[in-house]
Amino acid sequence: MNAPVAHPLPKAHPAKIETVLPERFMGGGALPAQPTVELERLYRKQRLAAGYRLFARNGFDMGGAGHITARDPERADHFWVNPAGVHFSRIRVSDLMLVNHEGEIVQPPAQAAPRLNRAAFAIHSELHKARPDVIAAAHSHSLYGKAWSALGQLLEPLTQDSAAFFDDHSIFTEFSGVVLDTSEGRKIAEALGHRKAVILQNHGILTVGQSVEAAVWRYLALENACQVQLLAQAAGPTRPMPDDVARHTAGQMGSEIGGVFSFQPYWDVVSEEEPDLFD
Repeated sequence: MNAPVAHPLPKAHPAKIETVLPERFMGGGALPAQPTVELERLYRKQRLAAGYRLFARNGFDMGGAGHITARDPERADHFWVNPAGVHFSRIRVSDLMLVNHEGEIVQPPAQAAPRLNRAAFAIHSELHKARPDVIAAAHSHSLYGKAWSALGQLLEPLTQDSAAFFDDHSIFTEFSGVVLDTSEGRKIAEALGHRKAVILQNHGILTVGQSVEAAVWRYLALENACQVQLLAQAAGPTRPMPDDVARHTAGQMGSEIGGVFSFQPYWDVVSEEEPDLFD
């Protein structure tokens, strides 16, 4: 198979790209996009860099584990990802690299070494292939996500926040070591199915979204839900909400646009306190 020709991408202005969501989107409709492909690309890359900074702030940065990806708005079979070996707290927009579904680095980082995390490629390339609706996917080895994954159970709808994942997360049980082969990535994608999250047994957690914001926010929320259930079960018997109440609450809490709004305060803080992420 011939390697795809890499055409240079247009240079995006390094300005901070903001979006004001019109009222009509607050009801859960389609997510708005930037007016041009170039601005949409920059918008996604800025949120992606901020997502890595947020992962660092929350301690989701153990060694070389963890990765967040964003599909390119022009080339659907390409995604942006961090270069391996750069700490999440130092990821900048210019550090992100564009990778195709063959594992080739089409656009390298501006300064960092162009190293592709093999596990990131094996998992995310298959997720993006299987789910054309997914713009971003987030995975790491966060403490409570790992602890909960060792139980091999779905989360219960114990709180309003955890109910966002009711009937919308799954378990991947076939852990066989570090994911380095795309066949394992395909199995994870199959386990995820149409849902927004999957618990990787003996491994960690993974979330997806139709925006970078939703995928990152859902990771934060899923990690929190794992922590809450571990604490609740340690204290005594739990009392999950009834299925009908959980399903109703999931509709209120789990929307894509809800993820965008939930991410916004985090974005405001990290983008103001760490403006070097725009470099």
